Amino acid sequence: MNETPNLYRIIVQVSDMARAIEFYTTLLGLEGRNIRGARHYFDCGAVILALVDVTADGESAQPLPDNIYFSVDELEKFFERARSLNCLSEKDVHGDPAGEMVTRPWGERSFYVEDPFGNPLCFVDSSTLFTGK
Repeated sequence: MNETPNLYRIIVQVSDMARAIEFYTTLLGLEGRNIRGARHYFDCGAVILALVDVTADGESAQPLPDNIYFSVDELEKFFERARSLNCLSEKDVHGDPAGEMVTRPWGERSFYVEDPFGNPLCFVDSSTLFTGK
């Protein structure tokens, strides 16, 4: 029996489900699926990216404290989608603009975005992944 846990879902809180679905459908190039109205799931490999509208229960959506990292084969395609959504990060990553496609000091070629709800995301060229091994 394998005792290694498998990460299968990560939740991103949003305050406007229609806007979130439109944003993530465009950015990811995926349709996703509606789950009982307050949730929308995108299958991202082995992990589900779950959008949850917490405002339905009277809560305020809270952005994640750190990036969600996506490994992609065609980084340029995702970069163009992000640019069309005007969501490229304006922050700095180790002296380079986060919203530009550059090779980071640890060897990953990547760019960073922020969704309309303040959630930080990073897209990494799959051929340059740093996994600490």
